[in-house]
Amino acid sequence: MPGVPTAPDLSTQPRPVYVIGAGPGGLAVAAALRARGVRAVVVEKSESVGAAWRKHYDRLHLHTTRRLSALPGLAIPRRFGRWVARENVVRYLEKYAEFHELEIATGIEVTRIEPTTDTHPEGSDGSASSSPTTPGWTLHASGGRVMAAGAVVVATGFNHTPFVPDWPGRDAYPGPLAHAAEYRNPAPYAGQDVLVVGVGNTGAEIAVDLAEGGASRVRLAVRTAPHILRRSTAGWPSQRTGILIRRLPVRLVDRLGAIVGKVSVPDLSAYGLPRPTTGLYSRVKQGAIPIQDVGLIDAVRTGRVEPVAAVESFDGAEVVLADGSRITPDAVIAATGYRRALEGLLTGLDVLDDRGRPRTHGAKTPPGAPGLYFTGFTNPISGNLRELALDAEKIAKRIARTTGTR
Repeated sequence: MPGVPTAPDLSTQPRPVYVIGAGPGGLAVAAALRARGVRAVVVEKSESVGAAWRKHYDRLHLHTTRRLSALPGLAIPRRFGRWVARENVVRYLEKYAEFHELEIATGIEVTRIEPTTDTHPEGSDGSASSSPTTPGWTLHASGGRVMAAGAVVVATGFNHTPFVPDWPGRDAYPGPLAHAAEYRNPAPYAGQDVLVVGVGNTGAEIAVDLAEGGASRVRLAVRTAPHILRRSTAGWPSQRTGILIRRLPVRLVDRLGAIVGKVSVPDLSAYGLPRPTTGLYSRVKQGAIPIQDVGLIDAVRTGRVEPVAAVESFDGAEVVLADGSRITPDAVIAATGYRRALEGLLTGLDVLDDRGRPRTHGAKTPPGAPGLYFTGFTNPISGNLRELALDAEKIAKRIARTTGTR
């Protein structure tokens, strides 16, 4: 483990790099910048670092290994185990900010970013400046704050704003209907018939948690059959396979994935969960990451979790499914994803695609928007925290080179 870093003198940098978001991505970028002598200020709308991790459901553990999930400059403690629990991720992020002496402003929400050009009639030494204007950014934030930045890194996260489909009749459903972001543990659902909608990693794990935690019946609504992977096989984590294959041709990985899937995962078609018809890596390229099995296979085979068709609409207390059947659950949990919610922050800037995702990522900046960077808006098969760490180093290196710091 590295020693405590020596704090560089950043007092001569009046226009710092502003990093929006104090999650893993934002903290990693700030630490990497600080290590290169670049002042970085992290702005976080909540009152603490790692706010999203504090709100995740209780049983959550990283699906990536401890050794491959550390951020730049600080290892995750061995005592946290191979698959780090949610609460220990929070502890690690708190320690990370303290260890690197990061400059963090909490309770401030940045509402808009706009480009600006400052005029500098003189150089820093009093001589005539060869570049009379310097591009930069202005950040507008809560409380009427206005901040000048030399560069901006947007790290507000892949899972920013919970999304619940506008199902017909949804508002008239009499039972509780909550997004997965509100779910903590199965205690409130003891003895209840619960429908979980969405078969990503979150929906699958919540369904298992409910089945193990006392719900009388758990059904899992599936629109597209998912790829399921063992989290680890004979000690070899699936994350390492993801790292090895990510540069291979999609068709090749699809073929290999089909073979591995048939060997390692039983056919659950008889239980309502057929094998997917689209290749594993083709689905990844579309944004659908395979499910890491943490109990779903056994829960489906034993009938504790029942796959059903996708939700089409609500009719009073009934939920109408895509196959025409109707069920009457006591409660519905929508594990239906999130939106990035960047449109308001980046109004007037042509930097998002038609799905609201940044057109560029990591060390690349959008055309016409020099000094604007994005991290944490992909869902890589090689592990999100690992890629955040790699992106942080690349972004910091690019900014340091651009500013002439190092």
